[in-house]
Amino acid sequence: MKVVIGGVDALTGGSWNDGLQADPQNYLVCPDQPWLDGINSGEGTVRQFVAVDLGAGDTVEEQLTGAAEFGGLQLQVYEPNPGRFPDEPPPGGFHRLESALDGLVDLAETPGMGIAAGGTMRQRIYPDPYGIDVWDQQTFGIAFLYLVNSRQYQAITGQPPPPTPISARTYAEHGLPWFRLYDEDPGDLPPAERLRRVKGLRERDAGRGAAPGPDDDAAQVDPDEIIPLEDPQAPFREEGA
Repeated sequence: MKVVIGGVDALTGGSWNDGLQADPQNYLVCPDQPWLDGINSGEGTVRQFVAVDLGAGDTVEEQLTGAAEFGGLQLQVYEPNPGRFPDEPPPGGFHRLESALDGLVDLAETPGMGIAAGGTMRQRIYPDPYGIDVWDQQTFGIAFLYLVNSRQYQAITGQPPPPTPISARTYAEHGLPWFRLYDEDPGDLPPAERLRRVKGLRERDAGRGAAPGPDDDAAQVDPDEIIPLEDPQAPFREEGA
């Protein structure tokens, strides 16, 4: 899977194209990679995806390309070549994207949203253990994910937006558990130099003289509340070795 934010590859910082690259690797292998929470900008860390309005220059797209053209997220998923892995038909119930968009109001006059860089968190991005030749670059699907603000959400759905989720600080204050994934074996892709240069949202706000919000302080996490998790894909890799 390729994860693209506003036309910018989240792993390399390069422009979106229809091909896979091995060096630098511009895709994830699923389900080996359990999730991706941000751009690849540090050794063993990512900077979290944060949704912001386009036009203020805060998004990764605007900082790297100078334009606010795409916004949102784009996902591109490739099939493996036949016979490389056990396979079965997907479950039914899929519909064309157009059917899911029926009845949407015209949002052309409202600003779109894109992805900015937030805080740093520990997360590894695994190298492809199988090799790029395993993947069929001629067979893929693309999903365009559009981000909307609370006003657009209500205009589209006719429902009030859900309440704002709690912050990391509030979560920690209530003593709720945190989790750390033990995944030393798969390795980690090197950080992308282009993405290292992206300024975070807090840094952008500080440059405008904006005061930090009430939840901008880092969460104080009690080490006793951190629960280690084993790598969920370790058995899968052992069987496929």
